Amino acid sequence: MAKRWTLTVRNGSQVKRARFDSPDASIEAMKRELTALADGLGAETIRIFKRQFDPSRQVMARAEISGPGSLWSGCYGGVDLRGDGSAEAYTGRVRRSLVKLEPGESPYDGLRRALLRQSASR
Repeated sequence: MAKRWTLTVRNGSQVKRARFDSPDASIEAMKRELTALADGLGAETIRIFKRQFDPSRQVMARAEISGPGSLWSGCYGGVDLRGDGSAEAYTGRVRRSLVKLEPGESPYDGLRRALLRQSASR
């Protein structure tokens, strides 16, 4: 039986889910979804009470991948799409850790490397 990987993409109140047989397929779908969303971004600086948030500090969309396993033993990670069009990869579900990118590596490549490392250690 093939392992199942679930991709969840959140854009505002819209949520899309899809299942894949491999982490590579789910990351490629994630990249397509977030690239399409990045084209339409036009975030502006917002002010909430006395705090100001520029577009680079605003998460406009989030794509998460969950791999095989239970809530505590599965593989989890994702990419946040920021208001300035940049993307940031992380691992973890409850406690998130940023993925440190290697030179020339995209957030998607870094996430792929981190998820494969997680799944190999399980």
